[in-house]
Amino acid sequence: MTTLINKKHHVFIRLPMAGMILFVVFYIIAAMQYPGGSYTFPNKMGFNLKDNYLCDLLDGQTINGLQNTARTYARMALAILCFSLMLLWVYLPKLFTVKNKGQIIMSVAGILSMVITLFLASEVHDIIIRIAGVFGTVALILAVFELYRDQYLMLFYLGIICLVLFLTNYYIYETELLLYTLPLIQKITFIFCLSWFILLNRALHKKLQVK
Repeated sequence: MTTLINKKHHVFIRLPMAGMILFVVFYIIAAMQYPGGSYTFPNKMGFNLKDNYLCDLLDGQTINGLQNTARTYARMALAILCFSLMLLWVYLPKLFTVKNKGQIIMSVAGILSMVITLFLASEVHDIIIRIAGVFGTVALILAVFELYRDQYLMLFYLGIICLVLFLTNYYIYETELLLYTLPLIQKITFIFCLSWFILLNRALHKKLQVK
């Protein structure tokens, strides 16, 4: 029976990490396929790390009016990432020694954030960002608190950085203060958050002693 449980965990615990790696691969492909155009430089060719948002790759048309040949890869990447992180949020409470209701709220908020993010390519992009952002913030705060309480200090400090970056993105997005910096800050945030999620995934794998 224990062997069967371990095999089950072996499959599902490894999937989020694999999904995050696939997300990066598909998004790089999408960026290479992007015809061009950003809000700062509408007629500039190609995808620019400094000027383009990751969401630009999801649109049916580019900002300069061309058909977006990158969107298929970008939407596949988004779906893979969302389902991967949903699975991680499902399993994350197992990382902690003492179980409580806060972990359930954390898990549900994280899952809802990813479910809502799946619709990021829709015409109500701004609403999706705001709603998913609220659920995501709740999940991150609770996760960071639980990490501190269980003495996962490295993950706690990295989680604080991710939370600060996440809230910085949200603040700039809402206030438009220093908006020109947001595309680059967005990518820095993604790097930190994906790194954190991967480390969480590894810690969870070790905690469950999946061989």
